[in-house]
Amino acid sequence: MKCPKCSKEELVDSVLADDLAVKTCKACKGSWIASEDYQTWQAKQPQEKVTPEELGEKLNIEFGQSPLDTRAALCPECSRYLSRAKVKLKTPFFVDRCQQCSGIWCDYGEWDILAQLGLHRSIEQLFERKWQAQVEQQQLLNSERQAMVEKMGDKVAEQVFEIAEVLSQHPHGDFALAYLMRKVVSLQETQRR
Repeated sequence: MKCPKCSKEELVDSVLADDLAVKTCKACKGSWIASEDYQTWQAKQPQEKVTPEELGEKLNIEFGQSPLDTRAALCPECSRYLSRAKVKLKTPFFVDRCQQCSGIWCDYGEWDILAQLGLHRSIEQLFERKWQAQVEQQQLLNSERQAMVEKMGDKVAEQVFEIAEVLSQHPHGDFALAYLMRKVVSLQETQRR
């Protein structure tokens, strides 16, 4: 079985954390995780999926992306192109998976990052469009909250977050929001005069 990224190197038997059997490339140090081995290992693990909210809090991990991460790869088992799922850290990387046999390729260091994020027990969720969309939405919300804190300061930002929560749950929250917008615009116009 050849390395999907190096193409010429033979994969050799190895083990990742918690006795997960893999095939590793001696040259690039990436790991091929056969679907059966992953499912057997996964069945012994706590069945906890990572929510987009939980993941959003952890994405500040620094990671040196493998130079081979940008390469397309063929499955070492069935020779089909591997599909890719993006893990959106500050320096993002891709996890590769075969749509035919469900084997997984992790470039060097990626498994460790997936473990830190809690995603190593449920890699399949990385390949779900709905989950990826939820992660992206959560990242936007986190960025928006951070911008609010930077512009308004901690105290005022916290008050804004609290009133936003109250208004979002009130049946007439839109009325209060319209009032606040008119009030702020009116005050700003008064200050300009």
